[in-house]
Amino acid sequence: MTDKPLHIDFTSGAVDYRRRHGGGRGQELPRALGLKAGVTPPIVDATAGLGRDAFLLASLGAEITLIERNTAVHAALEAAIKEARATSQELAEIMDRMSLIKGDAKDILPGLQVETILIDPMHPPRGKSALVKEEMRNLRDIVGADPDSRELMQAALATATKRVVLKWPRRAAPMTGIPAPSHQIMGKSTRYDVFMITRPPE
Repeated sequence: MTDKPLHIDFTSGAVDYRRRHGGGRGQELPRALGLKAGVTPPIVDATAGLGRDAFLLASLGAEITLIERNTAVHAALEAAIKEARATSQELAEIMDRMSLIKGDAKDILPGLQVETILIDPMHPPRGKSALVKEEMRNLRDIVGADPDSRELMQAALATATKRVVLKWPRRAAPMTGIPAPSHQIMGKSTRYDVFMITRPPE
């Protein structure tokens, strides 16, 4: 375990560069979540973590609800949102689209009206290249593994009304105990398993 505090920064570095130069809605993640011209679904990021994906999606105009159960990570996200809000009007407007909830998404999701859910569990180790960045090493030290990711996916699939997206290492085996995805969007090292939801009329 690490004693180093977790610091999250939405105002500079790689996160801000991705916002400004990453390719907008043409990136794999926004495409997987259904963002396209004229369509911006509200999204629940059920495993907020460092908040990078939520920040990107909010910068593209989406309303994002972030759920984080780890106390230290939740506190770091709160501090990062506060810092970004005070930095510029542009960032403040992005922060206005990000709502942070403390708790376990498995318990919270069933009480929400949710169209689209993003699940990005702590990924299985992939060898020496898995944790290159210090922030990710720090996050793994703080959070540990996610042994209940399958249960979270099951809760998401039972709750979402339109789609669930599982962010997963490109070459990792499919998550067991859930249906096959409707389709996949492949990135360089990550894949997005997309589950389109069809429910019978009530």
